[in-house]
Amino acid sequence: MSTLSEKEKQNYLNQLFEFLELPSISADSRYKETMEETAKWLSNQLINSGCDSSKIYSTNGHPIVYGEKIIDESMPTILVYGHYDVQPPDPIELWTNPPFKPVIKKTDVHPDGAIFARGACDDKGQVFMHLKAFEQLIKKNKLNCNVKFMIEGEEEVGSENLESFLRENKDKLGANVILISDTGLSNLNNPTLTVGLRGLAYMELKVKGPNRDLHSGTYGGTLANPINILSDIISTLIDNKGKITIPGFYNDVIEIDKSSRDLIEEKSNFDEENFKKSLGLELVKGELGYTTLERKSIRPTLDVNGIWGGYTGEGSKTVIPSEANAKISMRLVPNQDWKKISELFKDHIKNITPKSVSIEVLTHHGGNPYVTPENFKGYKSAINAYRDSFGKDPIPQKDGGSIPIVPMFENILGIKTVLMGFGLDSDAIHSPNENFGIKNFFIGIDTIQNFYKYFGN
Repeated sequence: MSTLSEKEKQNYLNQLFEFLELPSISADSRYKETMEETAKWLSNQLINSGCDSSKIYSTNGHPIVYGEKIIDESMPTILVYGHYDVQPPDPIELWTNPPFKPVIKKTDVHPDGAIFARGACDDKGQVFMHLKAFEQLIKKNKLNCNVKFMIEGEEEVGSENLESFLRENKDKLGANVILISDTGLSNLNNPTLTVGLRGLAYMELKVKGPNRDLHSGTYGGTLANPINILSDIISTLIDNKGKITIPGFYNDVIEIDKSSRDLIEEKSNFDEENFKKSLGLELVKGELGYTTLERKSIRPTLDVNGIWGGYTGEGSKTVIPSEANAKISMRLVPNQDWKKISELFKDHIKNITPKSVSIEVLTHHGGNPYVTPENFKGYKSAINAYRDSFGKDPIPQKDGGSIPIVPMFENILGIKTVLMGFGLDSDAIHSPNENFGIKNFFIGIDTIQNFYKYFGN
């Protein structure tokens, strides 16, 4: 049961809708002005919610919004991180409503209603929970911590300018914990708390063949087709047992013993049938010897995220393309270093590429895995906060996603992170019809307030 009045709930939803209506797409240069408009909107909201000051910091990319309220230097400080940029909404035709015109619809998963809009869950809705929880604590005169907000506009494109901002503002960003809501939970009846994230290495391949596109009738069978070669290369990266074939890829992976894995499975309330149902298809076998839950959380992976080349328009055009391209991501587990894995990937690709084509291997971005320690006050405060909101302890669970800036925070700022996400697997983040349950939004506001209560004591 939310502690908010009906009037407060409606006001908060109206304000969130304003936020969601701003198409803050960081990957598309056409939205540069909208990104700046969104940063200004957010900075004003920080002041309206109770910050004593707020500032927009320019970067070589999109702005970073900072705000703070320091009530007593001797009290604990919470640094809230989030991002206001969103993924491109394509393909638009698959949305049931315009992606930047939020609507509330009831679903089987969200019978109380869900907000459908790009950014509803990732991450505008979850960022906004923090502003409103903070506002509530001030309103009730229960704020017992100093609070700093750092909300960036480049998370969806690799946070390229965040590291320099952290180094230049290290003293300003000093805190006792970093609080992030950019993850999810299993469900509202048996919540999970994310205590670990996989790392990420994101790569691109460019295979080049002839010096121009060629007629496939005249030249077919006489030279290497870049798309055929690229397909061959990709097909060898995972063997028939689901293992990644890059030499040295698993060298640093810490193998979890079977008894510990069984305990994770036992404690988890992961429902494989519901997981399959939400995806609308049967699951592949994946890496042999591991369950679906393990493959999506504690095991490394390799996936092709995009592939293109040649003619893809309407009708036919019989050409052998001069170039073929692919983007590939690898999710990494504790003890794997993303830069080392990127180099292993490059070396392997170059070794298996035939001399009939040339290849360029690019590293886009990445980040190392992260685990929140159990003996940390932030961890214990989160457990207690969830218990107060949900009536039971959350199940600690490692998440398959990656937030590369989390290990960066610890490396540069020396601060550990607590991940308190409230989205669900079915919320379609990065996909058409992204949504966020209204009940999840409001219980998030309450749980964040509970976290302050325990962390500030």
